[in-house]
Order: sequence, then structure tokens, then C-alpha cells
Amino acid sequence: MRPSGYPQLLPRIAVPLIALLLAGCGGQRGFESPGDSGELPDQEVRDFVLTETDQGTPVWTLYAREAATYQARNTVIARAIRVDFYDEDGERTSELTASEGEINQRTRDMTARGNVVIQTTEGTRMSSEVLTFDNRRQLIIAPDDQLVRVEREADVLTGYGFQSDPELRHFEFKSQVRARLRPKSDGLLAPEGGP
Repeated sequence: MRPSGYPQLLPRIAVPLIALLLAGCGGQRGFESPGDSGELPDQEVRDFVLTETDQGTPVWTLYAREAATYQARNTVIARAIRVDFYDEDGERTSELTASEGEINQRTRDMTARGNVVIQTTEGTRMSSEVLTFDNRRQLIIAPDDQLVRVEREADVLTGYGFQSDPELRHFEFKSQVRARLRPKSDGLLAPEGGP
């Protein structure tokens, strides 16, 4: 049996509660699913961290200011990302930053978009607007239509289509490669990876 005041009390509690819930949804931009599907994320988190390991040694760690998980597509969409890559000894070798990223939860392949920069601990810097990371092959790949810029000391290489290891030690361009190389003190051009 309900108390006699129950019908009057319910609107007094429900209306402020609904107003609080709606106020909590406003003011922040929620995650939107890529495409026009209107799909809502299954989960949203702040200060997201995801680490890939090989027998306990980190291979890479992704940090994001915020992330949304879409279970049906095995996808995580993250904003303001940083990915630290490590060598076989667990030492950090390079860092990727980008405005946003998309991670396949099953394969751990990633796509980074918006002001993408890779900076190695050895001083090489690479930039583009879009990059993918093939986790199985451990390769950084830029599509053929994306301009990529690589800077090493005073040398600058630009071109389209790109493939490299995360340390940027062994890379290749596919087309329209241009180079501005600093001559060595003996007048010869420094070879790739040389002083």
C-alpha cells in the first residue's frame, strides 16, 4: 500500500532529477560515431590508457584525454592522443601525438588523424595529417594521397605514401619525394643515418 502523499511527492523529486541529468549532458560535446549511423558509444571514459605487451614487455602505450568504445565494431575512438613506442628492452623509442585516433580492439591497429607527429628519442621528426599503425607488422603507414615530412637534423624529406618502423630508422616514400640535405663538412652529402 502506497502512502497518501506518494503521488504529489513523485513529481517534486522526478522533475529536479531529470533537470540535473539533462544539465549534466549539456555543455560538453559527446562522442559522435564516424559516419551517419548515429550510433552511440557503449562506454565513454576520460584519461584513457591502453598498453600492448609482448610477454610482459610494453610494445606501445596509448594515452587519450577521452575515449569512447563501440563494442559492435570492436572500435575505440579517442581524442587528444599520445602513443609511446618501446623497443624489445622496454625502452621508449618514439612518441606519436594526434588530435584523434581510432583503435581496433581486436587487432590493435590504429589510425591517427589531425596534426599527427612522431618524434623519436634520436631526434627524427615525422608529420602528416593521417597515419595508420599496423600492429601485427609494427609499421607506420601514410596513405598514398597524404603528404609526409621527415626531419633529421637539418635534412628534410617530403613525399607521398610512406612506410616506416615506429623508430623512423627505416622508412620509404612512394612518390614525389623531395629532399633538402645538409652537406657534410667535407662537401659530401651525409648518407641516411650518417653524421
